[in-house]
Amino acid sequence: MTRVDRPSPRRVRISVVVPARDEGAEIEAALRRVGLDAGHEIVVVDGGSRDDTCARARALGVRVVEAAPGRSAQMNAGATLARGDVLLFLHADTWLPAGWSAAIGDAIASGAVGGRFDVDLRGRHPMLRVVGEAMNVRSRWSRIYTGDQGIFVRRDVFERIGGYEPIELMEDIAISRRLKREGSVACLRERVSTSGRRWESHGVYRTIALMWALRLAFFVGASPARLAAWYRG
Repeated sequence: MTRVDRPSPRRVRISVVVPARDEGAEIEAALRRVGLDAGHEIVVVDGGSRDDTCARARALGVRVVEAAPGRSAQMNAGATLARGDVLLFLHADTWLPAGWSAAIGDAIASGAVGGRFDVDLRGRHPMLRVVGEAMNVRSRWSRIYTGDQGIFVRRDVFERIGGYEPIELMEDIAISRRLKREGSVACLRERVSTSGRRWESHGVYRTIALMWALRLAFFVGASPARLAAWYRG
């Protein structure tokens, strides 16, 4: 029997952009799981932290820059400075899986313009596992996903669509909708691990209902500024 080797992923330079604000308790673990010795460019974009977020990131040898607060502004600022062929936008409480860069390389080599990972939500509440699985199934069906899943995109595509929209909320939903129109989107089976603290601190069922309501309002045209005020309130 002839042995068929799996093709190697195309070598792509991946830049990891991490928007952060008051993430001192989380950011060190997230950065270590990127692989500090693997040669990937990492840019932490701080939006005005009042804790030791910046100090912890710099202590690991990571580049830290400052930008106006707001994930869209921070991620666009980081993308402008990054030099990679592919941009991975990673929340400061999200841990990457082993082999993450090879998985992205395979997806890009197969023609994807971008994509996301499956997600597990860390925490004690048993419903967090259900929430994570629902996110994976929904996003695989709709090709609409969230920043908690780790969003990656080819740089040329990111620049062509104008980066993240300057909105206060739902920037991840907005960019995933635009990426669908650009070409094939990869839904990777490899799993990131994201903190479930938002669900646990505000109530799992209440947060589920709130997020569904916010997304529905956004899809029917509600102002992201109004949604952000609702979310914060």
